[in-house]
Amino acid sequence: MISLIDAARSRARLIAAFAATAILAACASSAPVSNAPQVEQMVDGIPFSQIVDGYGVLQDHEFRLPPVPPEYLEGVNRRAVVTYRGDEAPGTIEIDPHAKFLYWVMDGGQAIRYPIAVGRQGRGMSGTTVIRRKVEWPSWTPTANMLRREPDVYGPFAGGVPGGLASPLGARALYLYRGGRDTYYRIHGTNDMSSIGNSGSAGCIRMFNHDVIDLFDRVPLDTRVVVRTYADSVRIEGEALANRGVELPPVYSDPDRVYAAVAEQRERHGNDIFDGVVNGEPIEAETGETASGQTAPMVQSPFAAP
Repeated sequence: MISLIDAARSRARLIAAFAATAILAACASSAPVSNAPQVEQMVDGIPFSQIVDGYGVLQDHEFRLPPVPPEYLEGVNRRAVVTYRGDEAPGTIEIDPHAKFLYWVMDGGQAIRYPIAVGRQGRGMSGTTVIRRKVEWPSWTPTANMLRREPDVYGPFAGGVPGGLASPLGARALYLYRGGRDTYYRIHGTNDMSSIGNSGSAGCIRMFNHDVIDLFDRVPLDTRVVVRTYADSVRIEGEALANRGVELPPVYSDPDRVYAAVAEQRERHGNDIFDGVVNGEPIEAETGETASGQTAPMVQSPFAAP
């Protein structure tokens, strides 16, 4: 008899508990729901949902690289693993200056394809070279030919620009040699993200800093670098891609702005992370207008402060 009474009491307690839960649920469902719009997180002015995988915020040594704006990564203008249809062996870099692609050829008929920009010096590349030097955050100084040809443009930079966010060579540089001699051709990063996929008046083979860091870590010294001809580009990529991109107008940099950025960089990080001066590519910038309507040089500095 006692057990039956206890069982009845237990059932009563369970029924009461379920009833209380139902009352609480009803109260919760009747609570007002906010219709306020959710504010999306922004990263360096880019909505978080629009940041492209592989091109987000990147902390590299002492430097913080911002996301690459998605408008610069449309279509084929981003890093991708693709079926390789060229003629080179695995372990080779093949540059297509016409379609604005660089291929790191891998086993299994595949390659990593990177979008590039091709400067005036890059359009003069041909044949085969090898990588004999790799530098992280390289510095830059104009060559004697640059100083002689355009002293007004390059003279203020005769002392060089140390490696870092102000350097036109970006986060990495691969130095190309032929027959044991420096060709002065470079594969390097860039401050001018909008140039990728196009041709410009300055530089050799430029890449997004995110991409040149990725490539740098993959390729060993003595890697062969082969440049495609236009005929091969048309044969492999098709005529439309073989003529990809536009010719960008010449742009120049304000040395006061460049060296102000260098001074701030040294104040933050000191001099220990910079390598020696590198003879190489012209500095890059974007143009703007003064109050009088005349075009004035402006340094493009999309990088956020660390």
